[in-house]
Amino acid sequence: MSPDRPPRLKDKVAIITGGASGIGRASAVLFAREGARLVIADMQKDALDQTLELVKAQGGQAVGQITDVSCEEEVKSLVDLAVKEYGHLDIVCNNAGITGILCGPEDQDGEDWHKVYAVNVLGAVYAAKYAVPHLIKSKNGAIVNTASVAGIRSGAGGNAYSASKAAVINYTRTLACDLGGFNIRVNAVCPGLIETGMTQPVFDYARAKGKGDKLGTRCELRRYGHPEEVANAILFLASDEASYITGQALAVCGGNTASLNLPGMKV
Repeated sequence: MSPDRPPRLKDKVAIITGGASGIGRASAVLFAREGARLVIADMQKDALDQTLELVKAQGGQAVGQITDVSCEEEVKSLVDLAVKEYGHLDIVCNNAGITGILCGPEDQDGEDWHKVYAVNVLGAVYAAKYAVPHLIKSKNGAIVNTASVAGIRSGAGGNAYSASKAAVINYTRTLACDLGGFNIRVNAVCPGLIETGMTQPVFDYARAKGKGDKLGTRCELRRYGHPEEVANAILFLASDEASYITGQALAVCGGNTASLNLPGMKV
């Protein structure tokens, strides 16, 4: 934060799901630095506690709650906690997500598809269901959903994951149309290859094979991204700096979605 400007989220109350690591943790730390009071959710207690410590080290206020976003009652409880703790709610960042099983179409498992959709899509649906009445009262609410470049093009994830992220993008747009009249903005970020807990197996595998230097080289910036780079985009969309932006899916992908990116095309 620059000393010559006020915090961008001063007096704002924000919920961040999937906040125990990666993009969620980076967003929580950045939001705290920018003046937000936070409710942070995740399934991993120890890692969630670490995020809370990092937030408080920034001088931020935060409470945490173990939350399975695929469970409607737990999401309702999370929203209730935010309002009980801070009196109102201004921002919801639906960041929790899972990849599901990576396999060929002949091995697709219906149970896995249901689980992926329950977390990645219904988690955002439930959050909106219970947060919207409070965001309406805020008169300047914002929802930021974490989708993926996998929801824009193929080759960035398995079938269930990619389909779920495409659903998140479409839900972001339809929800933005539903809520625009209440001055609630709804946007999504679409990360490319980012080193997080969820993608760590990909990075570990590449490095074990001596191919760590190839990670991210198929995007235009020739590198993979970092959680903080996506968090910066989330902060922008959540802040008043994006006051005339809604219904958009912002790719944070090093240019990966800007080209055909066909095998063998790039040097």
